[in-house]
Amino acid sequence: MLRLLKYLKPFAWVILLVVVLLFVQANADLALPDYMSRIVNVGIQQGGVENAVPEALRQSTMDHLLFFLNAEEKAEVLSYYRLVERSSPDSETYLKKYPTLAQEPIYVLQDNDAVTVKRLNPIMGKALLIVFGVEQIQAHPDQARTLMPGLGIFDLSKLPPGVDLFALLGRLSDDQRAQIYAAIEQRFAALGGEKALLQAAARAVRSEYEALGMDMLRIQNAYILRIGGQMLLIALVSAVATITVGFLASRTAAGLARNLRRCFFEQVMRFSGAELERFSTASLITRSTNDITQIQMVTMMMLRMVFYAPIIGVGGIIHALNKSASMWWIIALAVVVLIGLVFTVFSIAVPKFRIIQSLVDQLNRIARENLSGMMVVRAFNRQEYENRRFDQANRDLTQTSLFVNRVFVVMMPLMMLLMNGISILIIWVGAHQVAQATMQVGDMMAFLQYAMQIVFSFTMLSMLFVMYPRADVAANRIAEVLETEVTIRDPEEPVPFPEPFDGTIEFRHVSFRYPGAEESVLHDITFTIPAGQTVGIIGTTGSGKSTLINLIPRFYDVTEGAIYISGVDIRRVRLSDLRDKIGYVPQQSNLFSGTIESNLRYADENADEEAMRLALEIAQASDFVLSQPEWASAQVAQGGVNFSGGQKQRLSIARALVKRPPIYIFDDSFSSLDYKTDVRLRRALKRFVRGSTVIIVSQRVATIKDSDWILVLDEGRIIAQGTHEELLEQCDIYREIALSQMKLQEVLA
Repeated sequence: MLRLLKYLKPFAWVILLVVVLLFVQANADLALPDYMSRIVNVGIQQGGVENAVPEALRQSTMDHLLFFLNAEEKAEVLSYYRLVERSSPDSETYLKKYPTLAQEPIYVLQDNDAVTVKRLNPIMGKALLIVFGVEQIQAHPDQARTLMPGLGIFDLSKLPPGVDLFALLGRLSDDQRAQIYAAIEQRFAALGGEKALLQAAARAVRSEYEALGMDMLRIQNAYILRIGGQMLLIALVSAVATITVGFLASRTAAGLARNLRRCFFEQVMRFSGAELERFSTASLITRSTNDITQIQMVTMMMLRMVFYAPIIGVGGIIHALNKSASMWWIIALAVVVLIGLVFTVFSIAVPKFRIIQSLVDQLNRIARENLSGMMVVRAFNRQEYENRRFDQANRDLTQTSLFVNRVFVVMMPLMMLLMNGISILIIWVGAHQVAQATMQVGDMMAFLQYAMQIVFSFTMLSMLFVMYPRADVAANRIAEVLETEVTIRDPEEPVPFPEPFDGTIEFRHVSFRYPGAEESVLHDITFTIPAGQTVGIIGTTGSGKSTLINLIPRFYDVTEGAIYISGVDIRRVRLSDLRDKIGYVPQQSNLFSGTIESNLRYADENADEEAMRLALEIAQASDFVLSQPEWASAQVAQGGVNFSGGQKQRLSIARALVKRPPIYIFDDSFSSLDYKTDVRLRRALKRFVRGSTVIIVSQRVATIKDSDWILVLDEGRIIAQGTHEELLEQCDIYREIALSQMKLQEVLA
């Protein structure tokens, strides 16, 4: 995949936006368990009281609380509270909220911002706990050590009945007060430190609120609704971020696939014969479809998971340990098991992905061969053999795919088993800690959710790790094509053809060897075709006829020597300029799906109907094309399978004639025509192409015998050249070919 990263550059800003949105989504998802914990701990268990700083308290409570504060703390606390009496101007406002004001004065907090609350929390928390504990001790003196461990230093049972314990404690020395504080801190240190102390103090605040006559149900509901509303807002932000990320990731992945397909197709279109021989047609089709689809799917998954999962995993660990550091070993155990599971699956599945891609290539190749060669298969009654061959390839692909799928099928239940096992373990350990008052129920529930988020993040990464190898194989296959160096390309400083253009073609000591071959196919070929002449090329099978003419439009480049057209080395001319001067009819007639008109306009998209009609008449195609009223819109099936071989050849010739180029190349393009049609076509062609250079490759002597001169090839060398009559006298091979095809009187005619 790294080899294709440069193709993501157009989507850099979109990817950056996706990363930002994933960060927002992850933080929102990580915040939700904490809000749930606050609803359980504060909203339900503490009645909506969040901290140890009451918004109001009775004067008697404040007086008792001040017993346990030093002079500096007293001054600070009193600076934040204001005494409200029944005679105060705003007493009616406070009376509705604090009904106890009718019996005694109250102190009201004047500033409840976060800074004030944070400053007063430790001061008020300890003092309130002592006041609350003393009130409980006065009711149950025998439980002093349990209710308030710091007061256990006194033997409260020896005090006379009815003694005001607050008056006694008000005369404590600073050392005794410090001893009580130390005992309280020691007790709550085992329960979670300052956090546990403040939570206990919040219950004392709730008791004070009840004594003030406040509506505790309203306070509780208000807190739950406020925190619940914040949760809904955060969940909405997460949902919007998730939807947006999914949309952007899908567009980016689809855009990448689109660009890769375009670049892939453009690259293949630039391939010369040398590059095309490296990759089979079936493989190129698989790469441009299946492989790019794999890349698209994994790119979308990576954009959605590769940033999100680590944030969730790391953030989940931090939040979980913040809730309960003592249960770290549960998360560590889950992570170790997950990593081991992912590594095992990874090591098993990766080697199979390369095999799957090659098996897909093989299946496509067999299917393509059978579809294109269906008539041959039926002619030789080889349907059963081809069925067995396809079935074997299909079974190999199916078995390998099933093996990988079985790995995935086993992996998911194991993941679910692990998640459920971790859940049970957290509940088991957390329940014991809740029972020992070292952990709150809400924190245990939040820890459970964070653990699930951590496991889920590793599950997402494991899915990505399993999918990535196959996509990496596909990406390497795509990159292999895209990074293939095209051997035939435009020159850095192209030279235009001279005007007026001269269709003279000159071969100067040309030799050619196919890439990777040990021997040359053509050896020291030298000849010149003057402009306007018709030259025939003939020779034994495998003598290099088609190879020689494929060098003219630069389908291959010469190994040695040079080819000149109009006095210019064709390697110094733009490929488009060179091929614009050539009308080429290949040995295999290729028609494109569409209509007759679209196939003819393939040579010249601006050709008018008159030019197309003329080309069809010269190519002797008028009998099966122009006889139809709507001949231009007549359908051509894929590959032209709705036409015979001879009809396809005549349509291919007509397509080249529409172009009206100065050079024509016919590569054995008359082989499927009967002799009568061949003669008519050549006569009409001779008049039409007058003034153009024409090269005709043929195995038929009758097709080329009227050429201005003829080249005879054998084993890649020109063994003779001349007119038909001269070659009959001078060249034994030409004479043998002619006599094998024609009667003696036809040869001499």
